[in-house]
Amino acid sequence: MSFPTTLPTWGIIVVIGAGTFLLRLSFVHWWAHRNVSPRLVRLLRLVPAAVLCALVVPAVAFRELPPDLASGGGTLANPRLLAAVIAALVAAGTRNVLVTIAVGMLALWGFQLVL
Repeated sequence: MSFPTTLPTWGIIVVIGAGTFLLRLSFVHWWAHRNVSPRLVRLLRLVPAAVLCALVVPAVAFRELPPDLASGGGTLANPRLLAAVIAALVAAGTRNVLVTIAVGMLALWGFQLVL
């Protein structure tokens, strides 16, 4: 299937891209000219971790969407769940992102071979 590359299509892409850029720029400009409370700054620093958890946890805990717990999605037969637990322990112990990723991937590959 080919994507139509006509002038109106490119026009729509440019308009949507410009709108997205301006929307993000408006928030940057707005926040740059405001006195933000230290409490709000502390809370905003937690947003990336919350977003990462919201993306990772469903992919780790469940094999299928919608989750089918009877197929082992939330049990110890899930190699992703076991590897994630090991990676979390390594992350807590070492505070090193590269080591955490390496150990987590090795654990995942090992559990996928065994389970």
